[in-house]
Amino acid sequence: MDVRSCIWFDGRIEEAAEFYVSLVPGSELGPVSRYPDDSAFPGPDPGAALTVDFTLAGVPYQLLNGGPQFPLTEAFSIVLIVDGQEEVDRVWDALTADGGQESMCGWCKDRFGLSWQVVPRRFVELMSGPHAGAVSGVLMRMRKIDIAELEAAAVG
Repeated sequence: MDVRSCIWFDGRIEEAAEFYVSLVPGSELGPVSRYPDDSAFPGPDPGAALTVDFTLAGVPYQLLNGGPQFPLTEAFSIVLIVDGQEEVDRVWDALTADGGQESMCGWCKDRFGLSWQVVPRRFVELMSGPHAGAVSGVLMRMRKIDIAELEAAAVG
């Protein structure tokens, strides 16, 4: 048995999958299926990508080029737990570039409209400590997470 999340896109799935695997170490592209030449099969032009499989750090995903019926929303997001501010900055900047959008509390959308949460491992640790309320309060005012600000809140 194989389990993966399937994410409905409206085009550009090969470009998106290539971008995603370039962001996350230990990731790789998998097979691409294509729309058949059979005119009875609904979809875009014959030969266009139908699905793209890929892994992000070993976690399997599939993008489906299904059309505009079900647009992406924040109801589905990919969470990246990263090490250090440099990694937060690198991933955040890549995701929000070229038409991506910042949101609050470490959330953003990439240029394809997929939602991401970029969470430093240190935040997870601080939220397990005695000053989680103060850390959470500071987080609520952030877009991209700043670890130094969270640590300052934890000190009091």
